[in-house]
Amino acid sequence: MPPVMILCGGKGTRLRDVTELLPKPMVPVGEQPILWHIMKSYAAFGCRRFILCLGYKREVFVDYFVNYHLRTSDATITLGHEPKIKFHGAVPERDWEVTLAGTGLDTLTAGRVWRAAKYLRAEDDDFFLTYGDGVSDIDIAASLRAHRRSGRAITISAVRPAARFGEIEVEGDLVTRFQEKPLVSKNFINGGFMVVSRRFIDSYLSDAADMPLEQPPMKNAAAAGDMAVYRHAGFWQCMDTSREYQLLNDMWSSGDAPWARRWR
Repeated sequence: MPPVMILCGGKGTRLRDVTELLPKPMVPVGEQPILWHIMKSYAAFGCRRFILCLGYKREVFVDYFVNYHLRTSDATITLGHEPKIKFHGAVPERDWEVTLAGTGLDTLTAGRVWRAAKYLRAEDDDFFLTYGDGVSDIDIAASLRAHRRSGRAITISAVRPAARFGEIEVEGDLVTRFQEKPLVSKNFINGGFMVVSRRFIDSYLSDAADMPLEQPPMKNAAAAGDMAVYRHAGFWQCMDTSREYQLLNDMWSSGDAPWARRWR
């Protein structure tokens, strides 16, 4: 499977009451950060290489992964001039390869992808790309197949988000239908979970630190007919607000976390 590049460098200002101490991808859902949940979802389809585009509070990611074994397994530590650590039990993620790529404190998303692309291997014709703040039960393998069939430079996932407000249908000055907060909205949005061909980098990106991926690069690819879509009708949820943070934690603690159904 291609490697997975995850955008982890933003400040998450809309979740400020939680992200004062932690970057948003490291905000916990249960005992593990939401980033771990995203990585587990890709790993369920055989992805083992991850490239994290870091910026804000980079040191939190470094500490988490450098000390991953100590965080997730029992250990016996022998102190002294030649200290030793013996880990007890296997770590399920022992075959993950995680590249911690510093991409600049204030760099926007397009620049982060450009700067982290140097860690792609020569044989990586495609790579997965997603944000570090959303979970889904999307079929990763099917999205890759759809991307390769399309021959386009980038394939984005189209999802219907959970509705945050009541929806109405109107004819003239009459409301013909009222529904209080339906489960999902009728409109599609880009849910992340993208598949990108390497040529997208050279054709649409640059090293400019002030360019968001969602503006000129993706708009230009769409205008050129070089962007495909993979429709996902299942579960998808981002973590932009305290309410959504609580929602995901409630789902996880209840034992009914839809995004984990492919890997638990």
